[in-house]
Amino acid sequence: MSRRTLLLAVVAVAAAVLLGRQGAAALPGFIEWVRGLGAWGPVAFVVGYIVATVAFIPGSLLTLAAGAIFGIALGTVTVFAGAVLGSAAAFLLARTVARAAIERRIEGDARFASIDTAVARDGRKIVFLLRLSPVFPFNLLNYALGLTRVRFVDYLVASVGMLPGTLLYVYTGKLAGEVAVAAGGAAPPKGAGYYAVLGVGLLATLAVTVLVTRTARRALAEATS
Repeated sequence: MSRRTLLLAVVAVAAAVLLGRQGAAALPGFIEWVRGLGAWGPVAFVVGYIVATVAFIPGSLLTLAAGAIFGIALGTVTVFAGAVLGSAAAFLLARTVARAAIERRIEGDARFASIDTAVARDGRKIVFLLRLSPVFPFNLLNYALGLTRVRFVDYLVASVGMLPGTLLYVYTGKLAGEVAVAAGGAAPPKGAGYYAVLGVGLLATLAVTVLVTRTARRALAEATS
């Protein structure tokens, strides 16, 4: 690797860390800004989610906020679009200018070594299982998978594994938003039945997500053993 490439990698990672620290503090302001954009809100949210993913900003708060702002259906679509595009950007960075820095970050990690071997055999399946039950934090996983031999198209297709977790967080954000609005008196109460239905839906979503996650974890353990 040339000195120029190494320098670009260091600069890219340093910029991501700096942006991540500043961006985490700016999240509440960004969420309020999105609320006021109307029809352009989902577009701005997707762009912000992409930046957060690349910059190692945890996306859980943004995902919860999407449920409160956009509702379950649009919130899930918006978060999924941002997560897929952001993870794709991180993947491509890891395969280019940030490769050396990511290699140092995960060097000596036995979990990644076993995953790397499994990905070489069946890339799409392993990435799909990782999305269902990530061994690595989401943001780091995006970069780490860029070091493997999985094809980019398989990486993208396997992103569907992010949907169960996305739906759970968005649903939780929707319910939390409804309760907050009712408690603050910003809207007329909708009755106990409405919130009971939301609560039952959340519990059902949680149960399915836990079941899927446990199944994926066992399958991943078998595939990487």
